[in-house]
Amino acid sequence: MHNPFHAHKGFWSSAQKQSMWFGVFLLAMAAVVQITLGQYGARWADGATYAHDLFLDHLPIVNLDFIIVGFAILTWVLAWCLLLVSPRRLIFGTKAIALFIICRAFFMSLTHMGPYPGAMNPGVVNTGWWLYHRVTFQGNFFFSAHTAFPLLIALIFWDDNRWRPIFLGLGVLFGATMLLSHTHYSIDVFAAPFIVYGTYRITEKLFPKDRALMQ
Repeated sequence: MHNPFHAHKGFWSSAQKQSMWFGVFLLAMAAVVQITLGQYGARWADGATYAHDLFLDHLPIVNLDFIIVGFAILTWVLAWCLLLVSPRRLIFGTKAIALFIICRAFFMSLTHMGPYPGAMNPGVVNTGWWLYHRVTFQGNFFFSAHTAFPLLIALIFWDDNRWRPIFLGLGVLFGATMLLSHTHYSIDVFAAPFIVYGTYRITEKLFPKDRALMQ
């Protein structure tokens, strides 16, 4: 029977273990930053005015709660499963995801806007999505993590012809879903690919040795 963790055998040197632990530390710090700034932004967004939007003003509102929440959780689980069985990508991927989370938390804490009128509030229709509400907050708009995260994973697996198109497709699917549900403003969706690419390139510059392991 094939061992999915076979690639780990003989891979972990002392330096790589230290780098991995630093990545775990960054990820834990990112979670704290995300929750802290997410709650801060949500408090300011409560009662804030909304903005007119070229796309949202003309698109119908569609209930896509099962995609916004369910597919998002599955996408995160799939991404981490792929990283865990690929140690050459795991170290860099962990740091890239951590910086992505920190970057988004910083951006979403800067400008406080209210939701677009009639916008879906993901997870409310299905109150069983308790995990979703632990890390997402009302008013956290810019930029769309749903759109950006699959694109980040696609960049990490860019040389893998199996997974790259799947995550690129998920990024497009989530982007369209955000607009149809009016959960995000259009600028949140269309800016996401550019910001996540910049975050990826910054991670390459900060951790060149981890990036070199993926080659």
